[in-house]
Amino acid sequence: MLRRGMMILVAVAFVSSSLFLMTSCAKKTVKKEEVTKPAEAAPPPTAAPKVDQEALDRAERERQARLAALEASQRVRSEIREFESENIYFAFDKSDLKPEARAVLVKKADWLRNNPSYSTRIEGHCDERGTNEYNLALGERRALAAWKFLNALGISGDRMSTISYGEERPADPRSNQEAWAKNRRDEFKLMK
Repeated sequence: MLRRGMMILVAVAFVSSSLFLMTSCAKKTVKKEEVTKPAEAAPPPTAAPKVDQEALDRAERERQARLAALEASQRVRSEIREFESENIYFAFDKSDLKPEARAVLVKKADWLRNNPSYSTRIEGHCDERGTNEYNLALGERRALAAWKFLNALGISGDRMSTISYGEERPADPRSNQEAWAKNRRDEFKLMK
């Protein structure tokens, strides 16, 4: 019972203090001036930051230049692969240029004229028949035949070098007519 009495006493104290606090607050009187006073105009919205059109144009030009340089680089790499992958071929025990070889060399001379920062190394090769010494000499004659033809087309001798590998680096290691025909060749390597 004591507990119940305490609970009632706490509840009565809470209610009476709440009533006291509510009645002691003064009401705010609204002045007539405040009601009729127009509300202050809100500040104008801030304008979006100005775009620096020159900077955007400059960035776009730079992007376009990088893209063009990348495309040019890819084009040159493709042309280099094509240049180096196109060999010329010779008849057995010959260093004379065939008409097909001359046509390939004309294309190579055009490319070298259009790309003066490149030089080429002409590598002479032979099939496995013959002695090592003979094949090294024949490979050198084949490389020199291509060098002379390119030089006659206007490519400076300073931009070309020759080397003979003889039979040391066959394109096809088999020992048959088809393989030997592939091995009697000049290869071209570009250098900057």
